[in-house]
Amino acid sequence: MAEFGLELSVKRAMSPEEELLEQLDQRPKGELTTRAPVVTFLGHVDHGKTSLLDRIRNTAVAAGEAGGITQHMGAYRFDRDNNHVVFLDTPGHEAFTAMRARGANMTDVVVLVVAADDGVMPQTVEAINHAKAAKVPIVVALNKIDAPNANLNRALGQLAEQGLQPREWGGATEVIQTSAVTGEGVDSLVETLSLEAELLELKAETDAPARGFVIESNMDPGLGAIARVLVRNGTLKVGGVLLAGSSLGRVRSMTDDKGRPVSEAGPSQAVEVSGLDAVAEAGDRFYVDHDIEQARQVSDQRRQQDRTEQLATARPGVGLDQLLARITAGQASELALIVKADVQGTLEALLASLGRLGTDEVRLKVLHDAAGGISTGDVTLAEASGAIIVGFNVVPDAAARHLAEQKGVDIRLYRVIYDLIDDVRKALSEGLAPEIRLEVLGHVEVRQIFKISRYGTVAGCYVTDGTIFRNARLRIVRNNIVVEDERTIESLKRFKDDVREVRNGMECGVKIAGYDDVKEGDVLEAYRQVEVARTL
Repeated sequence: MAEFGLELSVKRAMSPEEELLEQLDQRPKGELTTRAPVVTFLGHVDHGKTSLLDRIRNTAVAAGEAGGITQHMGAYRFDRDNNHVVFLDTPGHEAFTAMRARGANMTDVVVLVVAADDGVMPQTVEAINHAKAAKVPIVVALNKIDAPNANLNRALGQLAEQGLQPREWGGATEVIQTSAVTGEGVDSLVETLSLEAELLELKAETDAPARGFVIESNMDPGLGAIARVLVRNGTLKVGGVLLAGSSLGRVRSMTDDKGRPVSEAGPSQAVEVSGLDAVAEAGDRFYVDHDIEQARQVSDQRRQQDRTEQLATARPGVGLDQLLARITAGQASELALIVKADVQGTLEALLASLGRLGTDEVRLKVLHDAAGGISTGDVTLAEASGAIIVGFNVVPDAAARHLAEQKGVDIRLYRVIYDLIDDVRKALSEGLAPEIRLEVLGHVEVRQIFKISRYGTVAGCYVTDGTIFRNARLRIVRNNIVVEDERTIESLKRFKDDVREVRNGMECGVKIAGYDDVKEGDVLEAYRQVEVARTL
């Protein structure tokens, strides 16, 4: 079509979901207002996460749960004076990371609950690493300070060892001493979270179609499929068409976190909604669409995708080979690892060796390390973060192995430390840009200058060593000083004939591209650039 002055372009047809998202993104943006922070409690089992949250909201949830350990995921809003915070109470960091793997980065701040009597425990370390991987700010609640064997300095020292240097020790981590039993420090914790939120400058629209995440969902005998959702932007209203994952429906009813019926919910509000045609999955994004037919098309498409994925033997994840290809192509600059070893001493030796690897170009990042077998928590963290799991003298348990196969997570097992280090070194070397070296081809002495009209200056030369080639790069040396560099040979002649190369001991004529200031006695050094693979 070029002869008619027309340009033909082919545009791929958008899927119903892409059309919906484009429409939502292109709508006029409303005024932004401050929204409450969403805070997740993480920590070692039975360190008082739910009891502390229970103390904050003055309800009796903790006492009614099996063994005093959280069995579900809930969201609760705290409003007092000028402090507004939404708390997520999760069964643990694995659920937190599993939701993040589905794209649900719904948390603004993590409260790491550490018991003053136990200190930092293995699950505490895992929780820290999961929060760091999500790049979420951490506030520490040093709980159970009223316990008879509480050891505050030991706990603070252990936190510092994990990179959480307390502010009172000159670091940047806020550590609030609390007691879920007496209530000591609870007000300070809430105030600290509010201040943290001010620093984050959290904003959202209120006059917009609602968007957010599904926190949990189940089938109720009387209401059908219900979902507890967290609104991140806009306002969710009764009667709106809600699309969550492949679930679809018109919102029939809504209740807030205290069980009260509400007609609408704004940013950072958690509500339970009924009216969906199927149970949604935790971590699913939800959207409100005024066009139910369009929403139904998206729902049907997602269900078809779900069926296709279920038929597949495994979902493609991030393997070392794929990651190397991305690093080599310049699409990634970091090799993320989860390191597990049989004993602590071996683990420390591994980490010390790994710490000597990595460069400014390709960074080695250990997201989590621990002594012990490979667990499902390691797999969910690897999936969410695009990391590789390396194990020394350990194996994954059956559940972790099955989950890794399902999610496509790469697990590498070793029995020789050198093999592990060597593989990581090779992987990092793949991402290094090659070194550019200059290979000298030969030297030419300029013995005579010819000025030719309409052509420029031609140097009559003698090759003193090596071989020079047409189009070779040149460095011009005058009285042992480089006066020009990165020039090229435009024309190379023997007598009147154009030639490709001239060897040692021969005369030739040289025309330098874009340069006529060559003089008798100059030395032309011909060279070429060679790429050499670099290793660590």
